[in-house]
Amino acid sequence: MGQSSAPQVFAPDASALQDGLDEPRLIAEHGLAQRIGRAAESALRGLGLRLVRVKVSASQNATVQIMAERPDGIMTIEDCERASDALSPLFDLEEPVQGAYRLEISSPGIDRPLARLSDFRRALGCEAKIEMAVPVAGRKRFRGVIEAVDVEDGRQIAQLRLPADEAGEAASVALSIADMSEARLVLTDDLIRAALRREKAAKKEAKANKRPAPKPRGKTT
Repeated sequence: MGQSSAPQVFAPDASALQDGLDEPRLIAEHGLAQRIGRAAESALRGLGLRLVRVKVSASQNATVQIMAERPDGIMTIEDCERASDALSPLFDLEEPVQGAYRLEISSPGIDRPLARLSDFRRALGCEAKIEMAVPVAGRKRFRGVIEAVDVEDGRQIAQLRLPADEAGEAASVALSIADMSEARLVLTDDLIRAALRREKAAKKEAKANKRPAPKPRGKTT
């Protein structure tokens, strides 16, 4: 298994673009949130977006939060508006939520959920909190640094480096991604700095792409 010590923070890369819109989510919702996700996925795909996570508040006037992004990890305000315009009439027609509700569309954020295999691969070196649906060594909750992602006996495995114990010994644990019920990045100073570097690089690239073409030299007739 390979290792990484620096957070990558979902910078657009060749593998992310290659995975595209059709990469399946390995960690998904259940119940009402699952039904909403199924209704939303095809509509989002038609906009060039992919679903990350659905959350539904448990109240009479429910809030339905849908996290989405482009395959390269970007989600702009305009993307959120397009998604809202597409999903609102769809939900009104299919009625996955009974009664009044409020729809929120957002990006996954810096401390984002991890739902796809590519999410885990791009999170190498990042600290994450993971909750297992199936206990491992008698426990369901883990927090540590994602050291590696591999396939063992046909299963996608995330290798997590755990905090050192009282004796100063650091342990690691292999967790099956398919057996996770929740996984998300932990907001740390390193993660914030890496996100700011990415934002700065994206702005620089956008500015370069808008640069006007050089004027021709010499006289023209």
